[in-house]
Amino acid sequence: MGEAIFTSKAPAAIGPYSQAIKAGDFIYVSGQIPLDPSTGEVVEGIEKQTEQVLQNLKAILDEAGATFREVVKFTIYLKSMDDFATVNEIYGSYLAEPYPARATVEVSRLPKDVLVEMDVICYQK
Repeated sequence: MGEAIFTSKAPAAIGPYSQAIKAGDFIYVSGQIPLDPSTGEVVEGIEKQTEQVLQNLKAILDEAGATFREVVKFTIYLKSMDDFATVNEIYGSYLAEPYPARATVEVSRLPKDVLVEMDVICYQK
C-alpha cells in the first residue's frame, strides 16, 4: 500500500487512518483539523483554526521530508464560505508561486464542529 507517515508534532489520527501515506512519488496527507497537538484541544476562531491546520499539515510534511512547495493539490473544507477571504489570506501566506491546484467547498459539518479542515497531495521526485 505505501509507507505510513506519523509525527507527534501533529494530532494523532482519531480513527482508522494514517496522518499520511507515502505511495511512490506521492504523499497523501489526511484531512487536518485545528487540534493543538500538545493539548489535543481545538483552537478557537477562524484565524487561529486556519493557522493550526496549516501548522499540522506542515509538521506532517516535514516528517515526510516534504514542504508546501511540493504540494500539488489542496482541498479546503469550510463550515461557512463567509470565512473564505480570511482562510484564503492565511493560506496564501504559506505558499509561493506556482501555487498548487485547489478546491474549496462549504460543508454542513466537520469533525469536532471545527470551522476548517484541509488535506493535501504532495509530489516528490
